[in-house]
Amino acid sequence: MIAAVIALPALSAALLLSLGNRTNKFGPWMAIIASTSSFLIGFLQFLQMLARPAEERTAITTVYEWLAVPAAGFKVDFALQLDQLSISFVLLITFVGTLIHIYSLGYMSHDENQRRFFAYLNLFVAAMLLLVLADNYLLLYVGWEGVGLASYLLIGFWQHKPSAAVAAKKAFVANRVGDFGLSLAIMTMFIVFGSVSFSDVNEGVAGAPAWVSLTIGLLLLLAACGKSAQFPLQSWLLDAMEGPTPVSALIHAATMVTAGVYLIVRSASIFNASEIAQTAVVVIGAISLLMGAIIGAAKDDIKKSLAGSTMSQIGYMVLAAGLGPIGYVFAILHLITHGFFKAVMFLGAGSVMHATNDNVDMRRYGGLSKVMIFTTITFFIGYLAIIGIPPFAGFYSKDHIIEAALSHSWWAGAAVLFGAGLTAFYMTRMVVMTFVSKPRWEDDVHPHESPLSMTLPMIVLSIGAASMGIILTNNHMFEHWLEPVTGFVEPEPPLPIQTITIITLSVVAIGVLAGIWQYRKIAKVAPKKVSFVVTAARKDLYGDVMNEALLMRPGQSLTKVLNIFDKSVIDGFVNGLGLFTGGISSRLRKSETGYVRSYAMSIVFGTAILVIVLLIVRL
Repeated sequence: MIAAVIALPALSAALLLSLGNRTNKFGPWMAIIASTSSFLIGFLQFLQMLARPAEERTAITTVYEWLAVPAAGFKVDFALQLDQLSISFVLLITFVGTLIHIYSLGYMSHDENQRRFFAYLNLFVAAMLLLVLADNYLLLYVGWEGVGLASYLLIGFWQHKPSAAVAAKKAFVANRVGDFGLSLAIMTMFIVFGSVSFSDVNEGVAGAPAWVSLTIGLLLLLAACGKSAQFPLQSWLLDAMEGPTPVSALIHAATMVTAGVYLIVRSASIFNASEIAQTAVVVIGAISLLMGAIIGAAKDDIKKSLAGSTMSQIGYMVLAAGLGPIGYVFAILHLITHGFFKAVMFLGAGSVMHATNDNVDMRRYGGLSKVMIFTTITFFIGYLAIIGIPPFAGFYSKDHIIEAALSHSWWAGAAVLFGAGLTAFYMTRMVVMTFVSKPRWEDDVHPHESPLSMTLPMIVLSIGAASMGIILTNNHMFEHWLEPVTGFVEPEPPLPIQTITIITLSVVAIGVLAGIWQYRKIAKVAPKKVSFVVTAARKDLYGDVMNEALLMRPGQSLTKVLNIFDKSVIDGFVNGLGLFTGGISSRLRKSETGYVRSYAMSIVFGTAILVIVLLIVRL
């Protein structure tokens, strides 16, 4: 039945796209039913897994023989692997995805292309499910590319806006860089191990030379950076906010941006075999979590501030995944809690935009808590979860990452602690500017609460943001759940856990107070005289400039050189050959006079030459 989890949203997307306007009336509901059905089937599989012993919870289903090259001894089946890790993602993707589908009923109700939007949502869910259920890296790559295609379609959904079209292309191109790393990793696996299945690679990497695990690990990290918007391939994420807000909640909170974290954790055996590759993952995660937090603290656009926050929180997960067996479980734990509290905040931002004529400038908000009760409460729960206030979900997942980071090294621990303070600062800034401060609305804005189709998913997600941490960490339940797949080693931090918790909450409190103090007065226009750090953060820490210098300019120079080579050498040879042939033919053409006597003379001379040649040969 697990194949149906993928097939239902895929079939729904195919019908909605192929039947066109004839499905306008029932299309959105078809998409919701398909996503809901996938969740119910996944939940049924989860219950059946719980009834089995831990060592019998992995099941591989071969749908059909996909690729076979007998001469090369290469065979890849379209096979799905259901285990503790994949089912965790299935439940997250389908549950949060279904709620976002329902939210979109209200948010996209006035869009004339609503049916097409829901088709793209279903396509995205199907591709993401294929990615996490694949039994081998090649099939995972199909889902990986499907997610990239769906994100391109969703980010550029309002393609009549030049900014949306450019953002979609930017996301597509940036992801191609990471995808190139994944394709090279898969090729390397085939060359070294002769297989691309997870089981064969896991067995082969144990006895392989050190360069193999290092090379594959770094290539997989490159792939993860592209899909999860980590340094240095992060610049597409903030521009991707041009898409409809439900897209931001689905892609940039609970699903697509977490694909890189899944890839690293699924490839645990590869990274465990290379300490250098693990260290690279930790470094990239640390840089990204700090960069994202700094960017989020400088943006007045509520969605772009949340996008910077997403980059930062994914950085926490990547850093934890780089810690090896002490961090894999906590990376996935934070991934799940983040799926709830970040989704509810993105949907809350969409609710605020819906109430303020699609305005995204937080400097034009203020006082919304008085007119948007449900949005304020649910957003505030997400806020408490992300900054790590007990007993909300983020406290449990982030606290474990801090403990694991301190067990690894002092600099990794310092990075996550500083990131926790920055998170508290920029999220407090967002809450104060949007809900608590004095109203700064335009005269034509009349804020109001969103309809039930939008507030109900937010309420459900906020309940998860408040409770998932307690549920999953009760009696170390989640650690025991994932241990058979990822392995687990208890962290040994240099300080008692209670002390680390006190230090972390103190840092968070400082960030909250700094945010309240800094934004006790808010101007309607952002100040121009600011520090270099704020200027750089407003420009995304010059991520676009860096990509232009490292990727675009060298590419343009290479293109110019190849253009000169093409014109001078390739075209020169082809054109020269044509001129040579044309010159000979023009001269031969002169011999065609049309006179019989000329042709007779040619025959006589030709015969004479032939006779002379034959005589010479005989002699």
